[in-house]
Amino acid sequence: MNEILRPFFFLLGALMLALGIIGIFVPLMPTTIFLILAAWCFARSSKRAEDWLLNHNRLGPAVRDWRANGAISRKNKGLAVAGISVGFLLFWIAARPGIWVWLFVAVVMLCCALFVLSRPEPRAAIPALEGEG
Repeated sequence: MNEILRPFFFLLGALMLALGIIGIFVPLMPTTIFLILAAWCFARSSKRAEDWLLNHNRLGPAVRDWRANGAISRKNKGLAVAGISVGFLLFWIAARPGIWVWLFVAVVMLCCALFVLSRPEPRAAIPALEGEG
């Protein structure tokens, strides 16, 4: 990567990481997408920061699953679809949009939910059979 862009990608990665961590605590704010983006930025700026994120006990598994197979765990799929649904409900109640805006937002959010649900689930590690070797 161009040495001039490395600090930019590192700062962007740090911002994405911060947003991902905030998303853990703030309802309706996504977490995993920001962590995936942080890992992408760190891969272009700091091997050490990328390794830290990928090997983190709580943050790393979702990023590793995405990188390995484009996979999202069943739990995270449920959380994402629930967040999308609640977000749409709050939008509908707070904004009171006209039918065309409501329909547009509904279609966009439905497509996002369907994308999340269409991702494979992470493959479970297969334990070694006893006596193999």
